[in-house]
Amino acid sequence: MVAHSNVADNAAADSRAREQPQNHEAPQRHREALPDLQNHEAPQRHREALPDLQNHEAPQQHREALPDLQNHEAPQQHREALPDQNRFPIFQSYQDFRTITETTTLLERSGFYWGPLSVEEAHTKLKAEPLGTFLIRDSSQKNHFFTLSLKMPLGATSVRINFKSSRFSLVGSKESFDCLFKLLEYYMCCPKKSLGKPLRKEKLQPLQELCRKRIIQTFGRENVDSIPVNAVLKDFLSSFPFRL
Repeated sequence: MVAHSNVADNAAADSRAREQPQNHEAPQRHREALPDLQNHEAPQRHREALPDLQNHEAPQQHREALPDLQNHEAPQQHREALPDQNRFPIFQSYQDFRTITETTTLLERSGFYWGPLSVEEAHTKLKAEPLGTFLIRDSSQKNHFFTLSLKMPLGATSVRINFKSSRFSLVGSKESFDCLFKLLEYYMCCPKKSLGKPLRKEKLQPLQELCRKRIIQTFGRENVDSIPVNAVLKDFLSSFPFRL
């Protein structure tokens, strides 16, 4: 009877074991080998290689090479060579625009262009200068580009420079020229010699500028190409071929 009871108890225990779900876990060595899928992250070397797309920026060398289009401006040398479009009147033709642009470039090289100088300031600068001393400045009149200020026997005075049909002339004069510097040379060499020396911002000129002036006075600007000097010197002479 006791043996029969033990067999019955074992059979009941086996039946209960089969009915209860087992909480199966992988062996310890297998659990350590399996990745944690819930908290899985790429290995460190992979994470460092992936770009941060949210905060991604171009490499430093690429960012520096890209222009700032919002604050983009023209090169310094181009800005200085172009006339102030807000001050000057509307050009009547492309030839007028080209003439004024080239004239402004030459004025910047001349040394006696004083820009937006007022009439009072110009006359003050000429007050102690010899007779005939002159300078070129921006005109305060909207319908004129430039003004000639010079020292006269009765004191400093200013004369507006007309510009019409790509030619320059002084107000009240019938003489006109296709170049502002030809106009200045004409009044420097005419019998009355109304103009003397220009008043430069830097009174002491470099030696090369003095040589340029003497060569142009000797040979004339129309003969620069025939002067027996190398191409570099010819380019220098042609950059400002006037006796000023």
